[in-house]
Amino acid sequence: MERVDVAIVGGGPAGSSAARAAAERDADVLVVEKGVPRADRERLGPDSTDAAGMLDYWVDLMDYEPEEIPDDIVLQELDGAVFEGPSESVTLRETGIDASYDEFGFAFHRARFDDWLREEAEVAGASYEVGTSVNDVTSTFEQGSFVHTLTLADGEQVEADALVLADGPQRTVTIDALDQFMPDDRSVADLLGPDRANHIAYQEHRRIPDELFDEDLLKFWWGIIPGHTAYPWIFPNDDGVARVGLTMPIGTDLGDVRNRGDYALLEPGDEQVPPGRVYLRRLLEWRYPEYDLDDFPLVEDRGKRGGTEAYPISSTRPIESPTQADIAVVGGAMGATSAFHEGGDHVAVRTGKLAGRLAATDRLRRYNRAWKRALGDEVLRNVTLAELARDMEPSDWDETFATVGRMLLIEGSRYRQALGAGLSGLSVVARYRWLRRQFRDGKYVQLHESEYVL
Repeated sequence: MERVDVAIVGGGPAGSSAARAAAERDADVLVVEKGVPRADRERLGPDSTDAAGMLDYWVDLMDYEPEEIPDDIVLQELDGAVFEGPSESVTLRETGIDASYDEFGFAFHRARFDDWLREEAEVAGASYEVGTSVNDVTSTFEQGSFVHTLTLADGEQVEADALVLADGPQRTVTIDALDQFMPDDRSVADLLGPDRANHIAYQEHRRIPDELFDEDLLKFWWGIIPGHTAYPWIFPNDDGVARVGLTMPIGTDLGDVRNRGDYALLEPGDEQVPPGRVYLRRLLEWRYPEYDLDDFPLVEDRGKRGGTEAYPISSTRPIESPTQADIAVVGGAMGATSAFHEGGDHVAVRTGKLAGRLAATDRLRRYNRAWKRALGDEVLRNVTLAELARDMEPSDWDETFATVGRMLLIEGSRYRQALGAGLSGLSVVARYRWLRRQFRDGKYVQLHESEYVL
């Protein structure tokens, strides 16, 4: 049976970042990645993708210098983002957070990003077992410490002193691995089960007419499809091609939707939530009525398959890891990424780096404190924004965007901007601050390490 210092389940951004950090500190590291084929990747890799946008300060949160990111990963430099409601919109030209990256951000090629992180990990000395999955994880306490035995689909077994769970929002291994340490009447699936803790995203790579292609702007539409944090988007890529996609919660029941007629992409005959491809067709027809769908041809040699791809996005609050058992859960597997920021590759990379470094130096018990120090403000901000958006209807989005637009016309502090925008401005800021207080001091965590049975 093979024995390693650190075993990592999953070879996406979190897993490969953990592998590199651990290998650079001379740990014997094995990454187990089931591996799936993609049309835009030459070798097997993680079954993961997202709309692939990076904001300026996210580069700093990843703990990278801008010049470290390879040029072939970046598809398009970004100058801002447009947020549209049914009839109001606002354009942001800066994130408002200090950053070392000079532009608003960039759109990037997610498969190349994954491959780059893997290459960095392999150069550092990490090993990869690609093409097989982990069927079981058993953790036993032996001679004063835990030993983790991974049983792979091919029957091979691997023992590890430390375990990093990085299997993304599907959490096919994480849930059972953590349930070993849960009380008999509870399961991690109650909090992180994919059918209740995830959104589903769908996107198509389409060529955009030259006169419509805003090559440096992200576009988001809110309040035109129902569901908590449900929204379509257009992400500009290279050569006139954009990712046209949407994110929506799993299991939305149209019978529970109030004022159905206010949602631009719903039709009277809809008895259930339309498929993503139908929503996107309606988006293009609604937003660009003078064009035909044929004017936005599908680019079939991009994406996972035929120019399209569907994938899960974590849409819940994070959990802490049972670090006393030398286990760290990272990225989407722990719920630390968010449907509010398109999957959160930056959060995945940073949590992976922290877990790998601490696992390699026998200090994994510091992991929960470490990721909260590094990323707590980012997680708090997104949890608060997601709660702020709860139960908002189309008219609420229009009012919010109109208010923010008025605020941006006023120079000075946020309070001065809110005051200048009138009662609606003060209301937006006051509600955000009130909700933020509810989650501060780590209250955004939904499972604490003290709740595990060790």
